[in-house]
Amino acid sequence: MSNYEPNTAAIPAARPRVTVRTVTSLAMLVALTYLAMLISNMLPKVSGFLQMEIKGTVIAIGGFLFGPLSAAIISIVVAFIEMFTVSDTGIIGCIMNLLAACAFACPAAFIYQKMRTRKGAVIGLTVGIIALTVTMLLWNYLITPIYMHMDRSVVAGMLPTVFLPFNLVKGGLNMALTLILYKPVVTALRKARLVPEREETSSGDRFDAGFLLFSFALLATFVVLVLVLAGKI
Repeated sequence: MSNYEPNTAAIPAARPRVTVRTVTSLAMLVALTYLAMLISNMLPKVSGFLQMEIKGTVIAIGGFLFGPLSAAIISIVVAFIEMFTVSDTGIIGCIMNLLAACAFACPAAFIYQKMRTRKGAVIGLTVGIIALTVTMLLWNYLITPIYMHMDRSVVAGMLPTVFLPFNLVKGGLNMALTLILYKPVVTALRKARLVPEREETSSGDRFDAGFLLFSFALLATFVVLVLVLAGKI
C-alpha cells in the first residue's frame, strides 16, 4: 500500500475576505458621497446647466482606502440613488454622473495603491483630472446634443470654451479637497475601528504642514476659478 501525501502546494491560497468592517466603511462613504452631492446642488452652475460637484472627493478617498473597485462601487450606488431621489435628468444624468465619478476616482485610486505616498496621491489625482476631462469631453459631445436638444455643431463649439475648463476646474477642486480631507477622514475611520490596521499610513504618506498649506492654496485657486466660471466674479 503506497503512502499518499496531499500536494499542499497545489491548493490555491484563500482569497481575502470582505470584512464587515470594510462593508460598513463603504456604506459610510456612500452616505457621505450622497451628502456631498446634496451640498454640491447649492454650488453655482456653469452656463446654466453644468453643476459643480464635490462628491468626487469622497469617492477618491474611498478609492485611496480600499482600491479602484471600491471607488467604482461607490460611484455606481450613489449615481443610482441620486437618479431615484433628487435628480431630474433620468438615466442620461445617471450615466454621465457615473462616468465622471469613475473617470476621476478610479485612475487616482489605482495609482495611489501602487505609490502610497504624497507624490503618489498628487500624481494619481492629476491623472484623474486628465481622465475626467478627456472622458467628459467625449461623452458631452455624444450625449449633450440629445439631452439638451442642441445641434452637434453647437456642442462641438462649446467643448473648448465651456466643457474643457469646467471639467478641469471641477477635477482640480476635488483634487484639492481630497488632499486636505483624506487624513482627517482616515483618522476618524481608524478611531471608529472601521479601517483595518493594514491601512495605516506609512511615514511617506503623512501630510505635513507644508503639504497642507499647498493643498489649501490649491483649493483657494480652484474656488476662485469656480466663481469665475459661474460668472460670480
